[in-house]
Amino acid sequence: MHFARILLLVAALAFASAASSQAVQDPHAPRRTVDVYVLPYYQSADRPGGRPTVMVAKAFDAQLSSDAQADIVAVRDAIQADPRFITPMTLMVLAIRLYDVGLRDDAVFWFYVAKDRYLAMAGVLDVKNPAMGAAADAIRNFAVLAGPFFNTYAFCDIARQRDTVDSAIAWVEANPYETMFVDSLPALPGDRRQNLDKALAELKSRAAVDRHHFDDPATVDSFRRNREANHADEQFCWKS
Repeated sequence: MHFARILLLVAALAFASAASSQAVQDPHAPRRTVDVYVLPYYQSADRPGGRPTVMVAKAFDAQLSSDAQADIVAVRDAIQADPRFITPMTLMVLAIRLYDVGLRDDAVFWFYVAKDRYLAMAGVLDVKNPAMGAAADAIRNFAVLAGPFFNTYAFCDIARQRDTVDSAIAWVEANPYETMFVDSLPALPGDRRQNLDKALAELKSRAAVDRHHFDDPATVDSFRRNREANHADEQFCWKS
């Protein structure tokens, strides 16, 4: 299945996926951390109060493994100041750690940025090339394993989720991933800049389709009933 379709499926079924993946826990308990393993890049702490293992960017790994909110915010701000060569994997881990320290709205935004930066890159570089395979697999694993946490929380407020999707796409468009233009990396046929424009257009089109999907009151009602059945609001819509 194409990676973009996987991400759409994750978004559509987020509430059910999160509930089933946490079935061994109390279904009413708040999900306060994103507990995932994408080795060797990231491993959640194995006990409360422990530190996760992070290996995505030497400049940020130590701070991203901290439980201090100030350290995670410092990484976020450093990335925002110069995002040109920040990998989607680094952005995924940033999103996870923002969630873990209680900044869940920020976490959702950066998760969507990570996803969209990857999809934009996949429209330019040949991610099926063996040289790109490990990175593509890691991003797919991050999206599938961590996506339900972010999306289930995001859909506590459908209007805010829509705005966050749009903001993330705008950020990716305004801050192109410069690695896409490194000549030594395998690219898809065609002009790289033009292919990037096509990829961004596809992201916007997909967001519009998703927005239209939730314009139907019956769809929203069904969505909310499914969330209630899976205890999604109890798990993810709690207040800090």
